[in-house]
Amino acid sequence: MTQSYILRQNRGIVAILAVVTAVAAWVLFAGKAKPQEWNRASETTVRRPTGFPQLVSQEPLPGMDGMMCQWEPVSASATLLAALRQEQTAAGTAAPAGDADRAPLRVIRDSYPTYSAVAVDTNSNEVYLQDENLFGYKVFNRLDNTPPSASFTEPKRMVGGFNTKLEFNCGLYVDPETGDVYSVANDTVDTLVIFPRDARGNVAPKRALRTPHGTFGIAVDEGNQELFLTIEHDNAVVVYRKMAEGDEAPLRLLQGDRTRLADPHGIAVDTKNNWMFVSNHGSVHQDRAGGGSVPPNWPLGTDVRGSGKFLPPSISVYPLKASGDTPPLRVIEGPNTRLNWPATVSLDQERGDLYVANDADDSVLVFRTTDHGDVAPRRVIKGPQTGIKNPTGVFVDLKNEELWVSNMGNHSATVYPLSANGDVAPLRTIRSAPLGKLALAIGNPGAVGYDSKREEILVPN
Repeated sequence: MTQSYILRQNRGIVAILAVVTAVAAWVLFAGKAKPQEWNRASETTVRRPTGFPQLVSQEPLPGMDGMMCQWEPVSASATLLAALRQEQTAAGTAAPAGDADRAPLRVIRDSYPTYSAVAVDTNSNEVYLQDENLFGYKVFNRLDNTPPSASFTEPKRMVGGFNTKLEFNCGLYVDPETGDVYSVANDTVDTLVIFPRDARGNVAPKRALRTPHGTFGIAVDEGNQELFLTIEHDNAVVVYRKMAEGDEAPLRLLQGDRTRLADPHGIAVDTKNNWMFVSNHGSVHQDRAGGGSVPPNWPLGTDVRGSGKFLPPSISVYPLKASGDTPPLRVIEGPNTRLNWPATVSLDQERGDLYVANDADDSVLVFRTTDHGDVAPRRVIKGPQTGIKNPTGVFVDLKNEELWVSNMGNHSATVYPLSANGDVAPLRTIRSAPLGKLALAIGNPGAVGYDSKREEILVPN
């Protein structure tokens, strides 16, 4: 969900560095930072969250050399720190509080927002930008436009902090009637949180739903009051009641070899034609059927252990009510499609257009909703004038005839006419960092290693 640097291209690094994952997790989260305190009644030692992903460097603790930890899954109500303490206690290796609470020697981080998703509330004329880097979302006026000379545009309000449960948040949906904001966490807290339109600051959500680990995309069928979520690691689409909360079981699950779901990210529902569109990065996890990543009370479908493989990136189309191991109605796939890490997708049902945030290609692709096979997109928005850099979010604003794009690569959101094509300048840009400032590739570090020959830090995200 980050920039398409070499780090992301070499996904084999993850396996090579797996032996240091637990140690890296300890290094990342054991350091002291200055922002707000945890203030949790269950904590005996005061900790301070950093408020953003980061790499830290520390000297090893006495007796910790070569030690490995068996990582425990983190529930919706737990934190990584709590999970680490649980493991240390189980292993009988809990470090003294004074030693574990040391400041890092150095910190590598991106201090600016990086926007993973975008949505427009046409009733309030506001734009919501989801900040995966600093864990929250920011609200702007729809007509805001950052001048080239300005360092950033000030948001109207922000939501973020420990009480919000917003961490590595990627999927975003704004209810067109109530203005409620739905935000999906992809990694640590495994929770979908819902806030009222006027929420601000470090506030608790009005409602929360425990979700499978690796949830990314979100779509809502308002007519049937159903909530659709994609699950990356288990290659699935899960459907809940729109108003589901807590540990509520889903209504149905789409999963299995015949679905051709492969690291699904974006999802959009076409209620006019009763279709569901899913974008796939292409990797198929070897253990889609479990591994502790999903709640124990729902069916997992076909056990496909041992089927790890890579497929071409694609857009797969299903019946809206598809469940089980249902094959797609059609698939957009092949070199002519230009698909390369397709992320969020958004529909213009009236014109029959499907917009795709094409992350690794720095482009937005537009297909016909009836396309099938190795077809070229009908339009491509790409080039230096567009301001598009590692787009992971797109939103079709039919009321104002505009297309919004969130760019994780340069701390911005850009907006275009729906008919935009080619290397076109945006109508407006909302920027949250100085002009030309690129985002770091550290978005969701899973391990860390050091190449002494090249003097480089290797971080698979």
